[in-house]
Amino acid sequence: MLDVFLGVVISQKRHSPCRSPFQRFYISCQPDLSFIASKQQTVRMLNSIIENRLFINNEYVKSSSDDTLTIRNPFNDSVVTSDVQVAGENEVNIAVEAAKKAYSKGPWSKFTGAQRSACMLKLADLVEQNMEELAYLETIAMGKPISDLLKVDIPHMIGCYRYYAGWADKIEGDSFAPDDGVYKIVHYESLGVCAGVASWNATFLYAAWKIAPALAAGNTFIFKASEKSPLAMLAMARFYKEAGFPAGVVQFVSGGGHTGALLSSHKQIAKISFTGSIGAGIKVQEQATKSNLKKVVLELGGKSPAIVFSDADFELALGSCSHGFLFNNGQICAAASRCYVQEEIAPRFIESMKAEFEKAASALGADPLEKTTTLGPLADKAQFDRVLSFVAAGGKSAKLLTGGKRKGGNGCFFEPTIFLEPADDNTAYREEIFGPVLVIKTFKTEEEVIEHANNTNFGLAACIYTSNLDRALRVSSAIESGAISINGPMIPSYQTPFGGFKQSGIGKELGKFGLLEYTKVKTVHINIRPQC
Repeated sequence: MLDVFLGVVISQKRHSPCRSPFQRFYISCQPDLSFIASKQQTVRMLNSIIENRLFINNEYVKSSSDDTLTIRNPFNDSVVTSDVQVAGENEVNIAVEAAKKAYSKGPWSKFTGAQRSACMLKLADLVEQNMEELAYLETIAMGKPISDLLKVDIPHMIGCYRYYAGWADKIEGDSFAPDDGVYKIVHYESLGVCAGVASWNATFLYAAWKIAPALAAGNTFIFKASEKSPLAMLAMARFYKEAGFPAGVVQFVSGGGHTGALLSSHKQIAKISFTGSIGAGIKVQEQATKSNLKKVVLELGGKSPAIVFSDADFELALGSCSHGFLFNNGQICAAASRCYVQEEIAPRFIESMKAEFEKAASALGADPLEKTTTLGPLADKAQFDRVLSFVAAGGKSAKLLTGGKRKGGNGCFFEPTIFLEPADDNTAYREEIFGPVLVIKTFKTEEEVIEHANNTNFGLAACIYTSNLDRALRVSSAIESGAISINGPMIPSYQTPFGGFKQSGIGKELGKFGLLEYTKVKTVHINIRPQC
């Protein structure tokens, strides 16, 4: 993979204004690149030029704090960098002031929707031109296979920006006839300074879902990636300046929970969008409420059901419930980690699922930088230990069908795992694990499985597999979930809202609904004088 990556880097035009630090490095090395002793040495050279500073007011700056983040590669536990700058109160305040100035006084305050759209489209083009660099940085930080990033995550981000660029000059209002002597107008206006905090499992998606609609609506934005995966976002930050966004419009800060709390509790930030755990989400809500009652959108994960009826397309359901679930090692908020199979097909389906999981396990351990790798390691040791603890607890009241242990001696590789018929209070059955651990229960009737599916504190997504359209619509109406997918895994779309019920969160992202989350509604009444 590195050979391919370097080839792409070197092939970039030498005088391109958007060439990356990676490209500039390899251009400067020519023709001496042939003397690099090994791929390991190449990796060290690449890592030595990783961007680790904050991006504030269109410039890379160092933090006044001595705190730094250490990023380890979960493939082999090697240290990628130990120098990622952490934003403290001083840096967050500077970023907020820059964002306020850009919003109210700077050029951004005078941009038309068409001008905002042009910047967003240019940003999408720059990301597309530098996909390999961004994918590399994300892979070495959290282990997601680079093929997934190049085929799914980054293209989704690019498409999301282009989708919302189309909205930038189309945010319409409403008007009502003056039948009572008052002409009534409703405006949708931007909020001001907004912020986003993302989890580590899908950084590119969350950055697009949060930043793109905010910019389309005319807001300014401060984004914090997870402390586990900040590298790609820091590298991407420079593209906003190159795309024509004025200083202060989009800024990137790094850090852990403390930095996130500085954003959610800041009195000059009008909205915060958070993706992460329930516990952290509750803290964000409390901090937002106690500070200035800022608007909050929370996406807090799920324990989504997949319901397989006996009349389902067997191979379709099998592939979706096995490989669809194992995408990114089950580290997906909408992953269908509770599988319910109707009794008539249960023995064959369960045996087939076991075979598919063991097939996936046999390939586990490959370098996620290789394009042939489809299943990488868990994000880090903390996540590995978390998954292991859930497996240990789950085994007390469920049958372990396959997996349940580490794969190999190096890295954070965990075998795809299946538990059968867990008790209703089983921890692995009740709580979100965020790993390759699936639980399977059998059922007899439609009414029974609906009750099982809804017996959870979560309500983010659900999947239904059946060839009976009436049943599909009937069951989808009964399931308490913000998103339902029939005959396939739930894949978010730019056009439709994504967000959960219950403890899966509040508010929506994507679609027109996600755009309106970044607006405030103003009513204007015009009293019409009666004619004499």
